[in-house]
Amino acid sequence: MLTIHQFPCLNDNYGYLVHDTISAETVAVDTPDADTYLAEAASRGWNISAIWNTHWHPDHAGGNLAIKAATGCQIMGPAGEAGKIPGLDRAVGGGDEVWIGAHRSSVLDVPGHTLGHIAYHLGDDGVAFVGDAVFALGCGRVFEGTPEMMWTSLQVIKALPATTALYCAHEYTQANARFAETVDPDNPDLRDYIREIDEKRARGAWTVPMSLARELRTNPFLRADDPGLQAAMGHAGDAVATFAEVRGRKDRF
Repeated sequence: MLTIHQFPCLNDNYGYLVHDTISAETVAVDTPDADTYLAEAASRGWNISAIWNTHWHPDHAGGNLAIKAATGCQIMGPAGEAGKIPGLDRAVGGGDEVWIGAHRSSVLDVPGHTLGHIAYHLGDDGVAFVGDAVFALGCGRVFEGTPEMMWTSLQVIKALPATTALYCAHEYTQANARFAETVDPDNPDLRDYIREIDEKRARGAWTVPMSLARELRTNPFLRADDPGLQAAMGHAGDAVATFAEVRGRKDRF
């Protein structure tokens, strides 16, 4: 069995430690803060054996070297950003596999936020670690890629089994919800989701992980191929233009 330990770090990041009880291996998914990761692992008697980076940004790979120095772990990260990943031991990309014990993770190429961004999909366990590619009711800013590239990457995530639990890297959900209701105000599933989000945040609860099935019904960035949203954004029949319109509005929101 895998245990996923989630914890807050930095201002709004989530840290993840994935532990396999049989092999005793522990994977750190990204490394926003080395001290927090090492303390969380030590509190559970776990030793970090590997790091899986999703992309190069410092709030995802900034703790690599300190964790590696403390644990001797192996660092895996995106081949498209190999020169930017501190301490990288193995560069991986779409179609590659990484393992924790007997649990296989497929590597998915999801560029757009950065040019080499990847995600990790543990299909048999029903989870995916998606970094900043997609958030609850949102997606990452298109810093290095293009809207077309980002939309193509979101198709990769949309194609995962709907039962997949998505573990993203930030608690942005309430702010994303406020924006989503401005572009999709007549979506009853979105209204229900927003009520639940507000209730959770009012009591300090997390909104991550999120259900892919629910995101497919409510996340405007994943719904750029929906005819109703396309019409509302003024780009009937054009998913890429609709995505770009939604992304631009969110950037200015």
